[in-house]
Amino acid sequence: MSATPFTAEELNALPEGKTGRRFLVTRLLPVGLWFLANPWPGHQWPTQLFWTLVTAYSLFCWLSCFHETAHHTLYRSLKANIIIGRILGMVMFTPYTVYRESHIRHHAYLNKPHDWELWPYCDPAASRPFRIVFAWCDLLLGFMTAPYVYGRIYFSAKSPIVSPELRIAIRNEYLLSAAFWGIIVGLVAWFNVWHGFLTIWVLPHWVAGVLQTGRKFTEHLGMKSFDPLLGTRTVIGETAWTRFCTKANFDIFIHGPHHRHPRMPHAELASKMHDYIQKSPETHYPVYATYTRAATAMLPALLTNPGVGINAGGVLPAEAIEPVVDNFASDVCKVA
Repeated sequence: MSATPFTAEELNALPEGKTGRRFLVTRLLPVGLWFLANPWPGHQWPTQLFWTLVTAYSLFCWLSCFHETAHHTLYRSLKANIIIGRILGMVMFTPYTVYRESHIRHHAYLNKPHDWELWPYCDPAASRPFRIVFAWCDLLLGFMTAPYVYGRIYFSAKSPIVSPELRIAIRNEYLLSAAFWGIIVGLVAWFNVWHGFLTIWVLPHWVAGVLQTGRKFTEHLGMKSFDPLLGTRTVIGETAWTRFCTKANFDIFIHGPHHRHPRMPHAELASKMHDYIQKSPETHYPVYATYTRAATAMLPALLTNPGVGINAGGVLPAEAIEPVVDNFASDVCKVA
């Protein structure tokens, strides 16, 4: 497995991420699970709804942690990133290595047909009716569609993953995930606690999947440019709530600079975007003050034409052959 090639300066700039607001919501997961299993202050539906939403949002923030482990930016330690990433991938039935390999290409080939993470929205062979149907399945059943979309990079006959070592690692991660969930489901069946399993785990996991797909759509759907700053929606919060959610999700909402500089520490993304705006005031960057405004801008694409790149009206650059990419760059659009 490849390691993200940080320079010494980039590595030293990474936060260790063990304390602070960024991990505050993720730490609420056991609290939410406990109070779903032991309702407090009572069994009324508002109580159940509250703890379901708390648990779901905590799971959503854990998905952001998973994203950081793929970049090797959650910790400075490579081993810590891989261990946490494999644990999270095992639970989500999306192997860590599958996610990392797909995400590397998502950054390298943003909105292009080789962007495995944005299939089928980037695929010119995917018809509009198919993309509309799939988009709603993706939004409403994201916890099921995500493992399928990411798994394509391993199971497809056109898979770019040819390294025997990587394919063995992915196979073993799938086997580990299957064994883990086999044991969990077996115990649930043995003790006949299906109702508790559905309400304590499946329901919050479903809501977290809706949030995750909603985030993916808001940042990408309808964007036709292949430039990272113009081909993604960026949210730099003006309200306290947006800023808090941004911090809790490792600033992933500041998506344009993250796509252009995938090795940059998340705490520096907002200032980097401001730098680009100051240097090119004539350029209309898709930057929004709240996530609601960004989602509103995305909504027409979801309803009528869920696509990116070519499927959103973009024209591919002139390069005949895409460069082979197998890791994150410091600057995706670096000019010599």
